[in-house]
Amino acid sequence: MNHYSISNSLRTILFVMMGLGVLCLGLTWIGDDHSHTRFWSNVLHNAVFFTGIAIMATFFMAASITAYAGWYTAFKRVFESFSAFLLPGFIIMTLIGVAVFMHANHLYHWADEKSVANDEILKGKSGFLNKNWYLFGTVIIGAAYTYIAMKIRSLSVAEEHTEGEANFSTHRSIRTYAAIFLPVFGFTSVVLIWQWIMSVDAHWYSTMFAWYSLASLFVAMMCLVALLLIYLRGKGYYQNLSKHHVHDVGKFIFGISVFWTYLWFSQFMLIWYANIGEETIYFRERYDNYPVLFFGNLVINFALPFLILMRNDTKWKTGSISFIAVVVFLGHWLDFFLMVKPGVLHTAHELVGHAAEGGHGAAETAGGGHGAEAVSSIVSGFTFPGMLELGTMLGFLGLFMFTILTALSKSSLTSEKDPYVGESLHHHV
Repeated sequence: MNHYSISNSLRTILFVMMGLGVLCLGLTWIGDDHSHTRFWSNVLHNAVFFTGIAIMATFFMAASITAYAGWYTAFKRVFESFSAFLLPGFIIMTLIGVAVFMHANHLYHWADEKSVANDEILKGKSGFLNKNWYLFGTVIIGAAYTYIAMKIRSLSVAEEHTEGEANFSTHRSIRTYAAIFLPVFGFTSVVLIWQWIMSVDAHWYSTMFAWYSLASLFVAMMCLVALLLIYLRGKGYYQNLSKHHVHDVGKFIFGISVFWTYLWFSQFMLIWYANIGEETIYFRERYDNYPVLFFGNLVINFALPFLILMRNDTKWKTGSISFIAVVVFLGHWLDFFLMVKPGVLHTAHELVGHAAEGGHGAAETAGGGHGAEAVSSIVSGFTFPGMLELGTMLGFLGLFMFTILTALSKSSLTSEKDPYVGESLHHHV
């Protein structure tokens, strides 16, 4: 079977997941503080995570096309379908940008004009960290990513109906757009990570943070690719794929997990060794107040994939790959939770402190109105993910899977006219 169709039962499951996500967001909004800090931080966390996965799938596809890679061609439709989430993902990020622009949330300390006026560090960064660039930068970069991804996808589908010179011309156009995407991605992906995630801790800066975050997204993306391929094969699709293809996906999960750990350690070690206060505060906050997530991050995202996938034979086994893909995917979702939540909570308490100093009283905070001293206490939805966070993640996952499976169903699963499909079908490691 070379054409996928979403079953009614799966469609129902995905809609239930999306409904659960909407319900959890609604309950979060109702029980939240006056600024809806938990609600907005949950939206930001999941929107960045799943949009980032779509971005990394587009990057992998563009890099593979430019490098004349053939092994993945038989299932390149999977990566093309992942890129379909760029549109809804950037729409959600634009809505967050609109909320930042209108001061409808307090995710970012730099978005508070009174704080910037009295803070020399934030004032110095205001040329980049400002509500105008956050919104319009997201729109401009998102439009460029989405346009190029859609062109690659449309040309790839059109390639199926061409012969001879026309086929060569179409494939050359695909290669052109892929080559254009790579430098665009190289210069702008770090910008998105800086403004979406790193600026949550506005006084902190690391030159390695963007690469660390992108490596995390890449591993999460490959985990979903592995799970989707295994699922489709189990349903009778992609029977032309061999264990060698799954083995190579497993090698990517293993290899980039090691690379992610290298970046984690390098960033942490250099900042720890330099012992500069404005740099160490990022890790000090997470080391002191989020120790389970801080150390669990290494166990889940490095120790488990390293020890399990280090053996060559485990990368052949769908059971081992499925287990590690699920665990590591959740691990990198927790990794982004740890990137977002401490900074957002700290910003919320700082704004409460400023309000109290201004004579407005101690406004209700994400921690229940305890003020700045509550940063180190257990705060629902911030110290550790609660049921509302997990439900929200499942809702975003349902939307993501519905988007990519819908895109997958609109064309053949294997592009038989791709010049490298023969190499892919005979791939052997």
